[in-house]
Amino acid sequence: MTITSSLNAGVAGLNANATRLATISDNIANSSTFGYKRATTDFESMVIGNSRGAGKYSAGGVRASSHRLIDERGGIVGTANALDLAVSGRGMLPVMPSVKLSDDGIGTQAMMMTTTGSFRMDEDGVVKTQSGLVLLGWPANVNGDIPTQPRNSMSGLRPVVIDANQTAADPTTQVSLGVNLPATDTYVGADGTPIPLSVEYYSNLGTTETLSISFTPSVPVAPATAPSNAWSMVIRDSASNGAVVGEYALQFDATRGAGGTLASVTGVTGGPYDAATGTVEVNVAGGPINMALGRPGLPGGLTQLADNFVPAAVTRNGAPTGTLTAVEVDENGYILATYDTGFIRRIYQIPLVDVPNVNGLTPLGDQTFQVSPQSGGFLLWDAGDGPTGSVMGFAREGSATDVAAELTALITTQRAYSSNAKVIQTVDEMLQETTNIKR
Repeated sequence: MTITSSLNAGVAGLNANATRLATISDNIANSSTFGYKRATTDFESMVIGNSRGAGKYSAGGVRASSHRLIDERGGIVGTANALDLAVSGRGMLPVMPSVKLSDDGIGTQAMMMTTTGSFRMDEDGVVKTQSGLVLLGWPANVNGDIPTQPRNSMSGLRPVVIDANQTAADPTTQVSLGVNLPATDTYVGADGTPIPLSVEYYSNLGTTETLSISFTPSVPVAPATAPSNAWSMVIRDSASNGAVVGEYALQFDATRGAGGTLASVTGVTGGPYDAATGTVEVNVAGGPINMALGRPGLPGGLTQLADNFVPAAVTRNGAPTGTLTAVEVDENGYILATYDTGFIRRIYQIPLVDVPNVNGLTPLGDQTFQVSPQSGGFLLWDAGDGPTGSVMGFAREGSATDVAAELTALITTQRAYSSNAKVIQTVDEMLQETTNIKR
């Protein structure tokens, strides 16, 4: 029994080291595979119960168990493709095989994830890898906001699809008036001529429209001698056939220290003036535009100084219709589309998947993983929130294999295998001697 157990222990040692050799060979073979997670083999002794003092011992042998160290990360490697993605820190990118896409998107598939991928748009605009892994994300609204989505479910995720020939416009929602009105126009005897100002803005359809603004001074009548420091501002919208969309009475301060700044803005028609933000809201044909006039007593915005009309800083947001020129992913996981007009729009958000036990995930092909009872349930995080890291574009995660360490382990495994083979050879010789007793 003791000799037989020695033979079995030697065979178990051969099998265990063969298993370890398989993981080493897999690691070395994937030393250049992006996103590869190193496999490792642990040995556990098997003990057969023996009574103390029995005078004999039965070898139990060894048992090998292999697993992947998914929490180990390879180095980040820079690339030239904007949709080459890697995760710096904890978290993984949600993906799914293209063959499992259904008419309504992802259907009821199990969560799959990867730490890196080289994604590109196919002929239909679907963002996927050469091996067919489709990137998943939350689509943004037309204004670039991401709706509230469930964090423990895939129901809100959709395949990322980008039309390379798409066009888009960015309607104007903000206008800022940095204009100086001549103080001398409110003196007694001034001619009271209105001062015109045109401000272009972009409609919801990407066309150019105009806000025609006229500033009319309030001229004091004799025997008054002091300037009025008051103006009337009338705003007309070309998209509304020149209709008045706002009229406001402006009063400027003439005291020492605050001279020339706005004292008050009184609405006649149009949205009310918010002194805390220094803005009014005017409703043009396509919707409201927030117009910044300046806050009372503070520099900036509308002023009344000297004798010159100076439109120093008249700005507005928005952009006309443009064609898509580039797509990039920022560190927060937002996919940003850039158009040739300079307009940048958020079109998707890529959440990061996290589980309580990363090493408990089930490894699949193409460096993908799936949740299991050992990993625990998944949760979708905004990149950089909670335990997750950031998303890096123009980057891939390298292999986690340390070739020098694997070659060292290869040598020790070879020696251990040879030693176990020697045990089997020795047991064979001893059994041969036992057989020779009969002779």
